[in-house]
Parts: sequence; structure tokens; C-alpha cells
Amino acid sequence: MNYERKVDVMDSLAGTQSFYEDADDSRRKRTRLIVAVVLIALALAAAWYAFSASKGGAAGADGAAASGEGAASIPSITVVVPGRQSVEATIATNGTIAARREMPVGVAGEGGEVVRVLVEPGQWVDAGQPLAIIDRSVQAQQAASLAASIRVAQADAKLAQAELERAEALVSRGFISKADMDRKRATRDAANARVRVAQAQYAEATARNDRLNIIAPAAGLVLTRDVEVGQIVGAGSGILFRMARGGEMEMLAEMAEADLQRVRVGTRATVNPVGTDVQIAGQVWQVAPVIDPNTRQGMVRIAVPYSKALRPGGFANAELVAGTAQAPMLPESAVQSGPEGNYVLIVDDKNLIQRRPVKVGTVTDDGVSIASGLTGNERVVVLAGAFLNVGDKVKPVVQKSSQ
Repeated sequence: MNYERKVDVMDSLAGTQSFYEDADDSRRKRTRLIVAVVLIALALAAAWYAFSASKGGAAGADGAAASGEGAASIPSITVVVPGRQSVEATIATNGTIAARREMPVGVAGEGGEVVRVLVEPGQWVDAGQPLAIIDRSVQAQQAASLAASIRVAQADAKLAQAELERAEALVSRGFISKADMDRKRATRDAANARVRVAQAQYAEATARNDRLNIIAPAAGLVLTRDVEVGQIVGAGSGILFRMARGGEMEMLAEMAEADLQRVRVGTRATVNPVGTDVQIAGQVWQVAPVIDPNTRQGMVRIAVPYSKALRPGGFANAELVAGTAQAPMLPESAVQSGPEGNYVLIVDDKNLIQRRPVKVGTVTDDGVSIASGLTGNERVVVLAGAFLNVGDKVKPVVQKSSQ
């Protein structure tokens, strides 16, 4: 019986110990759970705080960037207000170079065989200078014969004069009648007349011989040569040489009817032969009094002095100064060109880019004059026009116009 009580007591102690062990395990589990929940809550709070901070910073950065981009998107553009300046009104034209006074030289005499040609194209000659020599062997003999006939006629005239003088000494003595005296005077007069005829014939032959040679009618420049040694020439041989009198040249320019009204005799011009950089000063010396009804153009003749760059038949450009006019003057960089023609970009009152078609006038070292399209009070873009579009907003920076 004591044994059974002891066993019951031990069983009771064992149950109590098991109860306390179970209670400790439950307490530890609750502690770990609470710690885990707290850690998760802290992690979530930290994550939320970090997300909020980054979002706020990004928003601030985006706002600052947007503000900076907005300021940088409006470029500063240099503009000029050209005003109006006095510029020379010029007319551009082109045409053909020719001799101002061309002299065709041919056979003036009876002609013959050419034995010498003395000049070549491009040479200068004086008035009366031989250009080609014609054979004159036959003509020379004829002239010699006529010269001899003069001497024969002079001898006959001298004899007739002597006989007349002897007869006059005898007529007072009655040895010679008055009729004989009249015949002797007539014989003397006829002999003198034959002398004059022979002299005239000789002079004629000499003149014909002198005309055999082909000579320059005036001083000038030989342009062409169309004769060779051995060639038989005559009155029908045509033009053998062409010359420019005094070497003077001219430009024959056809101009529109409207431009022709602005040109006067004496108008200054600058001629530029094609293929050269030579600028030759000249002036208009003749304006056509009529207009071609088919082309509606008229001829203007511009006199220019001799230059090696000028060759008759060649092509040349010219600028005629037709007075002065008031017009805006712009730098060349301000004028753009497109399929519709020339234009400029201007800045309006709202600082927006606008496009304005213009007509270009004179182009000089100082710039480009605008014949029409601008009043001179606009703000014209000087540079960077190719990078701007109509409607772009800009910040204009006014540059002083060169006067």
C-alpha cells in the first residue's frame, strides 16, 4: 500500500514537470512570433519611407529639368534692322563681243597674183600700211612705157615751141604769113597737150599700180586673214582681211524692254568676258531706237577699250549702273533661296519666326540690296536661318546695321 502511494506521488510530480515544460515552449513561441511581426513591420515602414523619398526626389528633379529645358528651348538669334540705304541700281545682261568699227579689206584695184602677205591676225597696223603685195611685173612695164611717151611728147612740144619762136622773128620781115604762124601755134599747143595726156596716162597707171597692193584703210588691229601667197585675187575675191579700227571693241547686249527704258547713252558698265576674271570698264554709246516685236528686246551697244581678253565673237557678261535707289541692305548670310525663289526670315512682334519672299537687287562687297519684299524696319535673321522653322519662338538679339 505504501508502494502504491509512492508511485502515485511520483506520477503526480512527473505530470507537474511536463505541464511546466509545455508552458515554457508556448511562451517562447509567442515571443518569437512577436519579434518576427515587429521586424516585418519595421521593414515595411523602412521600405515605404524609402519609396516616398525617392518619388519626391524624382518629382523634384523632373520639375527642375523641365524648367531648364523650357528655358533652353528658346534660342538667342542675331537679327538686324537694315533700314534703307542709297545703293546703285544695276542691270545685269550678257551679249557678244564685236569690233566697234569693223573694217573689211578687199581688192581695190584690178588684182593679180599675191606674192607676199605681210601681216597676221592680232597685229597692229598703221593707216596705209601694206597688208599684202600683188605681182606687178606687167603693170610696171606699162608704166615705164607711159613714162617714155611723156618724154617723147615733151621733145615734140619743145621742137614746136622753137619753130614758133623762129617764125615770130621772120613774120615782121614778111617771110612768113599769118596763116603759117597760126599753124605753128596750133602745132605747139597740140604738142603741149600731148605732153599732158602722156603725163595723165602715166599718173593713171601709177595709181592703178599703187592700188594693186592691199593696204590698211586706217590704223587698227588685224582680226582675220583670208588670203595666201600665190592666190589670184580680183574685184570679186571678197574680203581678204578684217580689221578693228583703233582696236576699239564693243559688247552687243539684248535687253528686255523694261530694262531698256532705264538705260541712256553714257551709262557706265562693267564687262566681264566669259572664262576670265577681267573686269573692263565701258559705257553705253548706242541704245536701239526700236524693239524686236518677236522677242520684245532691244540692242544696247557698250563701247570698251581694247583688251587681250576681248575676242570678237566671244561671250561676255555686263552690269550697267542705271542710277541710284534707296533699298534695304542685308548680309549675304541673311538671304536664303528655295524652289519659290529668294526669301528671308524675320522675327515678328511675338518673337516668332516668319518667312518673307524678297527680290534681290545689287550684290556688292557690302552685302545684298533688296529690291522688293522688305520695308527696312523688319527684324531680319542674320545667321542660322537654315536651322529655323516658321513659327519657332526665339530670343532676338539686335545687331547694328552697317551703314
